[in-house]
Parts: sequence; C-alpha cells; structure tokens
Amino acid sequence: MRYTPQGTAVCTFGLATNRQWTTDSGEKKEDVEFHNLVAWNKLAEICAQLLKKGRKVYVEGRLSTRSWQGQDGTQKQRTEVVINDMVILDKKSDNPEDTGIEIPEVGVEPQVAPPEVATKKPAKKEKKEKVEEKKSEEKTEESNEEDIPF
Repeated sequence: MRYTPQGTAVCTFGLATNRQWTTDSGEKKEDVEFHNLVAWNKLAEICAQLLKKGRKVYVEGRLSTRSWQGQDGTQKQRTEVVINDMVILDKKSDNPEDTGIEIPEVGVEPQVAPPEVATKKPAKKEKKEKVEEKKSEEKTEESNEEDIPF
C-alpha cells in the first residue's frame, strides 16, 4: 500500500483465479489466471491490512487499461481490476499476523470497528430471535397498566 501525493491510499496486489476440469478422455486439467488489482481509499487500507497470500476473496470492480512509455522507450500497457467491493470468503487463519477483524462485505465506504470492538455478524437465527425479542418488548410496553384509561 502507498499514498498518492494528495494523501489518498492506494493498494495494488495480485490475484490468481483457478479452474479445474476433466476432459472427455478423463484427463484432469487445471488453468490459472493472474490479475492485477487496485483498491483506493479505505478499501485500500482494509485490503492491505487483511489480505495475505492464500486468502480466498471475492472482488467486484471495473477493468482499466493504462498505457505509458517505459524507460527503454517501448510502449507499455497494463490492464487492472479497480475494485469497489471485496468479500473475504475463508475463515480467519491461524496466522498470528491476522488482526482478528472479520468483515463479511466491504464496499466503497466500509465501516470498520477497531479490533477490540469488532464482532462477528450475527447468524440469521440470532437476528430473528433479536427481532422477535424486540417485538415482545414493544408489546409489553404497549400493554402497560398505567396506559389504560380506566
């Protein structure tokens, strides 16, 4: 990760995509493609903090091709994926360098709590229980004896 002269964070990194298939003759094949990714602003800081070699991630973004003239005078070109969304797919690793922050989805302006405040996203069942508990509390408040007009 680095910062532009204006102070904007930018993180450039590589990503490999693998695919495996079996041919009609039963031979197993594998293909790997390498991609250049760029993240900006808060997403760049999060990528630099959380992504390590081997992490499984989902990214979304747009393709951008840059051209420039190299020091040797040849024309250079690079196509990059400028990401605007990133989701970590694997669980927290046993790597001691990991921060312990789990971010289920990160967009252009992600909200990340400090490590001591960050918690896991509650499961759907837990969310449902909390909603039902809240409804129960509201019903209890509505039927408070002091609110009855007689």
